[in-house]
Amino acid sequence: MSFYDCEADAERVFRVVADGGLAIIPCSIGYAIVGVTPAAIHRAFEAKRRSPSKLNALTGCKPLHLALHDVDARGREVVRAITEDLDLPLGTVARYRAEHPMVQRIPPEVLAQSTRQGTVAMLVNAGPFLEALGWLSFTHGLPIIGSSANLSQRGVKFRVEDIEPEVRAAADLVIDHGLMRWACYRCSSTMLDVNEMKVVRHGIGFDLIQDRLRRQFGIELPGASDPAALR
Repeated sequence: MSFYDCEADAERVFRVVADGGLAIIPCSIGYAIVGVTPAAIHRAFEAKRRSPSKLNALTGCKPLHLALHDVDARGREVVRAITEDLDLPLGTVARYRAEHPMVQRIPPEVLAQSTRQGTVAMLVNAGPFLEALGWLSFTHGLPIIGSSANLSQRGVKFRVEDIEPEVRAAADLVIDHGLMRWACYRCSSTMLDVNEMKVVRHGIGFDLIQDRLRRQFGIELPGASDPAALR
């Protein structure tokens, strides 16, 4: 038996966000704050002191990625190699299928805050809790939108107690699963545009991702120009 009941906790979060609330959730890349409605997303932005120009991401899982992202066979295999073979989290950026019913359910103002030039980011393989919540999102056809649970530009938080009080106070529910897995990297997920094979953000596991893509696919990803970019 697992120490944390991810499925039960994900059900609790799903009920809260589906009812218009905000929840702070555990991901292997650090804690995130998620919601569904424009009012909830606005409340998260205010609590985080986040610029409206900053983008959100979709709570993801493999079935949701396959359904919503418009990616060719090589792109799919790259995502599989990173998230399954290497068992790494990936901020997967790709063109989205605008006609998909889940995309159609995203309010226009939230969609505008979550997409850029026809692409949307989705966090894939960021731990068992996010997998459970992503599956609920997929099976109920309800898009769940999120960003890191911290004040803007203050860095991702790997423990609930490190999240700034004003951000914690904005949430209707906080799920505390202790220290998150990838804390040693001291940064968030690597983000990769898998249509263009371009790095959007250097982050967790980038060194491993860079090596695998070069060896398996002949794809050369440029490294961070400044080592501090990985922190």
